[in-house]
Amino acid sequence: MFLYKTVIGVNKQLNKLITIPFPHVEVGVNSISKAGELMSSAGAKKVMIVTGRVSSMGMTVPLCESLQAKNIDYAIFNQVTPDPTIATVVNGVDFYKKHNCDALIALGGGSPIDCAKVIGAKVVRDRPVRSLAGKLKIRRKLPPFLAIPTTAGTGSEATVAAVISDPVARQKFAVIDPVLLPDFAIIDPKLMTGLPQNMTAATGMDALTHAIEAYIGTYNTPLSDNYAKQAIEKIFAYLPKAYENGEDLEAREQMAIASYEAGCAFTRAFVGYVHAIAHQLGGMYHIPHGQANAVLLPMILRFLQPHCVKRMNELATVIGLSDGEAFIDAVIKLNQQLNIPASFPELQASDIPLIAKRALAEAHGTYPVPGYMNQKQCERLLRQFLVESPQCVNATAA
Repeated sequence: MFLYKTVIGVNKQLNKLITIPFPHVEVGVNSISKAGELMSSAGAKKVMIVTGRVSSMGMTVPLCESLQAKNIDYAIFNQVTPDPTIATVVNGVDFYKKHNCDALIALGGGSPIDCAKVIGAKVVRDRPVRSLAGKLKIRRKLPPFLAIPTTAGTGSEATVAAVISDPVARQKFAVIDPVLLPDFAIIDPKLMTGLPQNMTAATGMDALTHAIEAYIGTYNTPLSDNYAKQAIEKIFAYLPKAYENGEDLEAREQMAIASYEAGCAFTRAFVGYVHAIAHQLGGMYHIPHGQANAVLLPMILRFLQPHCVKRMNELATVIGLSDGEAFIDAVIKLNQQLNIPASFPELQASDIPLIAKRALAEAHGTYPVPGYMNQKQCERLLRQFLVESPQCVNATAA
């Protein structure tokens, strides 16, 4: 624990020396039509559009029309799947070079945006993808880059990080550098109206987790606090509405803004144990990241609450509740409203020690958690998810 506190203390001071800019953001229905104008302003001549194989097909039409209106050529790389892999990044770089592209547009959820970030990183820093893992390994400006999220969850359009999967190691790793921040972001709620309920729920809870972990972590600042609280207030108000009625443009827009705000918060204040464990579950079992976060969040908050009582009470106030216990109950109720499961059927008891070891290595090497969790505690917490169990089980015992 002493070593962890030392590392986090040093990183906190170094973090203050790094300036994280904001992307130029366009918000509103049909704002995707501004893509050509934005890329033209950056001098783009031929854009590589990074997207998924199926989910974004219809959305590429207005995007391509906007580019054509500004005489910008484009090539569509639609090979991105959930949890993009090292191989996908390498294929993307080859595609970028083959088609003589000079700019990037990511269209989709967190997977295409993260994939585009690392494609751009490898274009300017031609090294093995795995060697880019960690902090400040790029340090060169990426090609002009526009992110167009089609889900309200990852906030990747506002962050300096990207997560890539290593299928051989059955593990995810993060690439973190301010140069990964997109130059532009378009938040168009119309692109999100067709999102299925389960994806609306999972991505929305991902955004909530970003905001909460940023707020209770020890790297928080007044700026990150403001973004986190604004996001949390919006998510509790609008996520159930977006879930019940996917065509509700107001709810979709407010959730998209909340996702962006949560991204602004956690890219400055980082995340915590929820993400550290969720990354391992995603890398090992391909559990959707937002869903993993949602299932883990109440249990982790119960564990950490004694270490951050004041901060948890403040979050309760944001949504009109009395204290941190009531706030955790509200998170559980929100999960229930969204039909989030309470366990991980994929989880194997034999994998728990390795999952815990990897999660704690990630968290203790990077994340400013408010309370320390050891290997034994993490394994005990994970065992709670082997079968359906009440989310209110207290995992704080040593």
